Amino acid sequence: MKKITRLLDLATARHFSVLGVSGTRALLGFVGFMYYASQYGDRDYLFGPRGVLPWNEFTSQLHDNGTFSLYSVSSSEAWFQVVFHLGMLAALAVTCGVGGRFGLAVHWVFLWSIYQRQPILQDGGDNLAYVVIPMLLLTRCYGRLSFSTGFARRFSQHIPGIVRALSRPVHNLGILAVAMQISLVYVVSGLYKVQGKVWQDGTALFYVLRLSEFTLPGVSELVYQNEFLVFLGTYSTTIFLVYFPLGILVPRLRPWAAVASMSFHVAIGILMGLTSFALTMMACDLIFLSGALNMAIKRCAPLIRRLRGSKAAHRRPVPASVPAAPTPARPASHSAAASTGT
Repeated sequence: MKKITRLLDLATARHFSVLGVSGTRALLGFVGFMYYASQYGDRDYLFGPRGVLPWNEFTSQLHDNGTFSLYSVSSSEAWFQVVFHLGMLAALAVTCGVGGRFGLAVHWVFLWSIYQRQPILQDGGDNLAYVVIPMLLLTRCYGRLSFSTGFARRFSQHIPGIVRALSRPVHNLGILAVAMQISLVYVVSGLYKVQGKVWQDGTALFYVLRLSEFTLPGVSELVYQNEFLVFLGTYSTTIFLVYFPLGILVPRLRPWAAVASMSFHVAIGILMGLTSFALTMMACDLIFLSGALNMAIKRCAPLIRRLRGSKAAHRRPVPASVPAAPTPARPASHSAAASTGT
């Protein structure tokens, strides 16, 4: 009973992982913005009402799936352009930390809409974004790395104290939900791989990197032609995925598990080209690095202040030199006497 009480007190004492979850919000917004930006030149062909997926066929698929998309409201070209550009601006606002939770919810609606408009472009990161963004609405994901307008502070002054007290446990509940979701993704993926024969005999990486969709020319060959790298990559992937939750349960191992996860997804993004998926997973991993990031910022703060001070000193205008007072001229009689030697 004492342990349960201690855990409840800890859950309501402070907001956990504010910096980490703020980084998660910013990086997820960046992934969404880059999705719009990378397809911007081909937006009419990929998402337009007369593109590769005709509007009538698209709305029929939505009806069959029982879902929605803002792109299905009208087949007008003007409506498509407005929705696309508003979605792009919403993603940029989330990245920069503008708009608060309302802006994040709007971004989720636009992101869901464009992903439903062209499902063939999805790489798995979209599914995680669907689930994680609503969880972020529970957290103080705009507590750091954002531009404050002061509206939230003024609004909070009119909220009863009991409601403000609930913000801590609700925030921590959102953090816990994201942690459990990302852990579930790792464990299910790892256990699924364990059942495969190619993962059991250590050859899975050989076959994966030979697929044309997941090949990086000039680099993938160096990996799948080396038996040791194939064996090491296959087994280390499975072990990491299965035991990741155990790593984050130990506070001292948590930052290392998160760094290992980020390194793992950097490799996936580079070697397999799944950039959106890799960045989405890395964004979720940031909640485990909040303490390490805070410590790094504290240690770097004196250096940053010193650099700012030196820059300010260089920019400070140098006072103009005061001209020397002119030497008074000697009387003419003294000069004449000096010239005659008298």
